[in-house]
Amino acid sequence: MVTTGIESGIGMSKAFPEIGKASSSATTDGAGKFFSELVSKVNDIQVQSDKSVQGLAIGENKNLHEVMIEVEKASISFQFMAQVRNKALEAYQEVMRMQV
Repeated sequence: MVTTGIESGIGMSKAFPEIGKASSSATTDGAGKFFSELVSKVNDIQVQSDKSVQGLAIGENKNLHEVMIEVEKASISFQFMAQVRNKALEAYQEVMRMQV
């Protein structure tokens, strides 16, 4: 029985064509862009929620339920962002604990 290694068999470049082509900076840029967009969107939702509360306080908005929906939407989006951050940190810590 003849066994062939990965390199002489199918070849790493055939099995994983993105190896060697994608740099680590591209992955870092993608993750950084994702997190910056997430924070930006959550901030926009928070600002919109604050404006709704201020509008209710000065009497512009008549619908309390719409303001409460905006506040809850902002709260849930912030909690989601915090959980994404926590999971990313846990993954990073797990990778750092791996023995090479």
